[in-house]
Amino acid sequence: MAILGAHVSIAGGSEKAPGRGKAIDADVIQIFTANQNQWKAKPLTETNIDGFREGMTQGQPQVSITHDSYLINLCSIEKWKLKRAVDTFIEELDRSEALGIDYIVFHPGAHMGAGYEAGCATVAESLNTVLAARPDHQVKLLVEITAGQGTTVGHSFEQIADILGQVTSPERMGVCFDTQHAFAAGYDVRTPDGWERVLKEFANTIGLEQLRAFHLNDSKRELGDRVDRHEKIGQGYLGLAPFWCLVNDERFADTPAVLETPVENESEYGDELRLLRSLIGAPEPEPVA
Repeated sequence: MAILGAHVSIAGGSEKAPGRGKAIDADVIQIFTANQNQWKAKPLTETNIDGFREGMTQGQPQVSITHDSYLINLCSIEKWKLKRAVDTFIEELDRSEALGIDYIVFHPGAHMGAGYEAGCATVAESLNTVLAARPDHQVKLLVEITAGQGTTVGHSFEQIADILGQVTSPERMGVCFDTQHAFAAGYDVRTPDGWERVLKEFANTIGLEQLRAFHLNDSKRELGDRVDRHEKIGQGYLGLAPFWCLVNDERFADTPAVLETPVENESEYGDELRLLRSLIGAPEPEPVA
C-alpha cells in the first residue's frame, strides 16, 4: 500500500498542519507554505518552523509535501513574468527547506503559444536556474502530470520526460502522478489492465523510479476531456478500481499518496482515507460502467 494522506490547511500557522494530519489519520500531509494565490509571502517565524518540524517527529504524519503557488509559470514567454516565477519558486524552496519538507510538487506552466517543445525547454531552463541557486537544499522537486487544459505543459509522459531530460541535476527531481489529471489527459487507469498499461508506458518513457508521489483524485470529467476537475474517491468517472490498484500495488508501498478531493471540512478526508484503506486486500471493485 502507498503512504496515504491529504492536503491540509496551514490556517493559524504551518505548525498546525501536522496535528491536522494526525487528526484525520494521515501518514503524509501536503500544504501550501503561503497563500497560493498571492505573489508576496509572509515570512516564516521560528514558531512556524520549529512547531512544524517538531510535529513531524511524532510518528504521524511521516512525510511532508508542499504544493507551489498556482501563479508560478515556469515557461512564461514574457521575460519579466518568467523571472518573477523563478524568483518566487526559489523562495518556495527556501520555505520548504526551512520546514524540512520532503517534496515540492509543482505545475510546469503554460507555453502561451510558444509550443510544447519550447515550453518544455523553458521549464527545464527555469528549473536549472532554481536548482543552481540552492545547490545544498535537500527538498526534491516533483513535476506534476497536468490535465492539459489550454496550453498547459506536462500532460504527456513524453513532455515530462523532455523536461527531466534537460535538467542538469536529475537526482533532485521526480514526478507526481495525479490520477485525475492523467485521466483527463487520456491515460485510462479505470481497470487493472489499464493501470498496468499506463504504468508500463510511464516506465518506458520516464522510468518508474521517478514516480515519487501520487495525487489521489476521482474525476468530474470524462476520459481525455483535458479539464482539471477533481471529485471524491469513487464518485466520479474513475470509480474505485484505480485506487484499489494503487493501494494493492507493492511497487508503491513506500510512495506517498495525497488526497486533493473537494471537501467542505478536512474531517471528510478521514472518511476517504478509511475508504482507501478498506480497499487493501479487498476484492477488486467493479469498474465504472
